[in-house]
Amino acid sequence: MAGVIESFILREGTDYGLAEVPFEKKAEQLRRQIQKGEIRIIFDRSSETVSLVTDRDFRRLTGARS
Repeated sequence: MAGVIESFILREGTDYGLAEVPFEKKAEQLRRQIQKGEIRIIFDRSSETVSLVTDRDFRRLTGARS
Protein backbone atom coordinates (compact mmCIF):
# COMPACT_ATOMS: atom_id res chain seq x y z
CA MET A 1 0.00 0.00 0.00
CA ALA A 2 2.90 2.37 0.73
CA GLY A 3 4.03 2.28 -2.90
CA VAL A 4 0.53 3.11 -4.16
CA ILE A 5 0.24 6.03 -1.76
CA GLU A 6 3.71 7.33 -2.65
CA SER A 7 3.00 7.09 -6.37
CA PHE A 8 -0.34 8.88 -5.96
CA ILE A 9 1.21 11.74 -3.97
CA LEU A 10 4.07 12.15 -6.43
CA ARG A 11 1.57 12.26 -9.33
CA GLU A 12 -0.86 14.62 -7.62
CA GLY A 13 1.57 16.73 -5.58
CA THR A 14 1.20 17.96 -2.00
CA ASP A 15 -0.16 21.46 -2.60
CA TYR A 16 -3.77 21.46 -1.39
CA GLY A 17 -4.83 25.06 -1.08
CA LEU A 18 -3.39 27.87 0.99
CA ALA A 19 -0.73 25.74 2.73
CA GLU A 20 1.47 23.04 1.23
CA VAL A 21 1.07 19.66 2.94
CA PRO A 22 4.34 17.81 3.65
CA PHE A 23 4.68 14.43 1.91
CA GLU A 24 4.75 12.45 5.17
CA LYS A 25 1.61 14.13 6.48
CA LYS A 26 -0.28 13.56 3.23
CA ALA A 27 0.80 9.89 3.20
CA GLU A 28 -0.52 9.42 6.75
CA GLN A 29 -3.79 11.16 5.88
CA LEU A 30 -4.29 8.86 2.89
CA ARG A 31 -3.39 5.76 4.95
CA ARG A 32 -6.06 6.65 7.52
CA GLN A 33 -8.65 7.37 4.83
CA ILE A 34 -7.96 4.01 3.18
CA GLN A 35 -8.23 2.20 6.52
CA LYS A 36 -11.57 3.94 7.22
CA GLY A 37 -12.90 3.04 3.76
CA GLU A 38 -13.14 6.68 2.69
CA ILE A 39 -10.59 6.14 -0.09
CA ARG A 40 -10.37 3.03 -2.28
CA ILE A 41 -7.46 1.60 -4.21
CA ILE A 42 -8.57 0.67 -7.72
CA PHE A 43 -6.89 -1.09 -10.63
CA ASP A 44 -7.76 -0.12 -14.19
CA ARG A 45 -7.28 -3.19 -16.38
CA SER A 46 -7.29 -1.28 -19.64
CA SER A 47 -4.42 1.03 -18.65
CA GLU A 48 -2.92 -1.37 -16.10
CA THR A 49 -2.67 1.45 -13.56
CA VAL A 50 -3.51 1.74 -9.88
CA SER A 51 -5.13 4.82 -8.42
CA LEU A 52 -6.98 6.13 -5.39
CA VAL A 53 -10.58 7.32 -5.51
CA THR A 54 -13.03 8.44 -2.89
CA ASP A 55 -15.61 5.89 -1.82
CA ARG A 56 -18.30 8.20 -3.20
CA ASP A 57 -16.63 8.29 -6.64
CA PHE A 58 -16.07 4.53 -6.54
CA ARG A 59 -19.77 3.94 -5.90
CA ARG A 60 -20.72 6.38 -8.65
CA LEU A 61 -18.37 4.74 -11.14
CA THR A 62 -19.40 1.18 -10.34
CA GLY A 63 -23.04 1.68 -9.45
CA ALA A 64 -22.36 0.10 -6.04
CA ARG A 65 -24.52 1.09 -3.10
CA SER A 66 -23.41 1.82 0.47
